[in-house]
Amino acid sequence: MSLVLAALAALTVRSATPEAEVAAVLDALNVASAAADADAYFALYAPDARFVGTDAGEHWTLDELRGYVGPYFARGQGWSYPATSRVVTIAPIECRCIAWFEEQLTNDTYGRTRGSGVMRLTDGGWKIEQYVLSLAVPNDLASPIARIIRTYEAAKEAPAP
Repeated sequence: MSLVLAALAALTVRSATPEAEVAAVLDALNVASAAADADAYFALYAPDARFVGTDAGEHWTLDELRGYVGPYFARGQGWSYPATSRVVTIAPIECRCIAWFEEQLTNDTYGRTRGSGVMRLTDGGWKIEQYVLSLAVPNDLASPIARIIRTYEAAKEAPAP
């Protein structure tokens, strides 16, 4: 068992609330990605999970995410997005087995980002069903950035001369 999974197991045992358990999984996700620990990282996802990244084309199944992450992790290159704040909501249903979250993150390259998603309580603990990573764009910059993106996408779609 990796150190990340062992730490998560210890945190989960001590967690008093489902919200704290969900937060522990999200913290473990960051630890595993920063350590480039693929086994620990992917163990936190449900088998049919989806990952939506910052690029419009990044809407991946778990296998597709493995394909993207694998070469980076194999080189020992991970990334860190520690949470600076987080809100976890447990669905008000009898099983208390569905949670959604939103978190403010920070990253050396992208600065302030956001993570949001859905988790499900399984026999193996809380698992990520969907994770969405997004850039936090100030409203005053959204229109100019949208123009830059449209220009970029048009250039990519234009036939070669």
